[in-house]
Amino acid sequence: MAYHENNSDLPADFSGRVRLFPLPNLVMFPHAIQPLHIFEPRYVSMLEDALREDQLLAMALLKPGWEAAYDARPAVFPATCVGKIVAETRLPDGTYNLILKGLCRAAIEHELPIEHAYRMADVTVVNEHSPVTSEQHTKLRQALTRRFQRQLVEMAAGHEQLTQLLDARLPIGILTDVIAFSLDLATSLKQEFLSEPDASIRAQRLLEVLDMASTPALRNGDSGPPFPPKFSDN
Repeated sequence: MAYHENNSDLPADFSGRVRLFPLPNLVMFPHAIQPLHIFEPRYVSMLEDALREDQLLAMALLKPGWEAAYDARPAVFPATCVGKIVAETRLPDGTYNLILKGLCRAAIEHELPIEHAYRMADVTVVNEHSPVTSEQHTKLRQALTRRFQRQLVEMAAGHEQLTQLLDARLPIGILTDVIAFSLDLATSLKQEFLSEPDASIRAQRLLEVLDMASTPALRNGDSGPPFPPKFSDN
């Protein structure tokens, strides 16, 4: 059975050109909902342009060493997540709070020459696939659900929402994304999950991670947001 990610929320005329929003500590996933606080002038400009046009932003993770060139164009990982702005509030000081919904995986092909205060890139949408049988799919989903339910005991915040998601019998691709996003893992590990389009491979790797969830290397302070996620500053 092949499972293909639904990219129907992308504009019908989506060209692959996106506004690039690089952050050092946030990995966005399809199907995830992330609050963001936008205050840097270049990203306020980016947001306002997005609101006037397609409401899309592509979240990218900065590579190690970004601190030396943060105000310029530090390197980012090529695997990114295109998200859609689903709500926004302009604050009295000119900054914004917004809610971003992850739509799909994408691969950065190349960045464009500087024309704006913010960065832009051409990306290729990466369709998810899972070349496993229906029976294998069911076994993976059941194993992930059982292992993750053990972790929920330690996650007071968001426990009810996540339990409802587990009860929804989500496709394996969506389930792995929801779990990887909600777990307190190193951003490098989250980036690994985002970079893998094969849902069955992600599921097997996630089972390994859940078995090692108490390992310090997986919770080393370089972690993603709690679930439900708090506002992330740019």
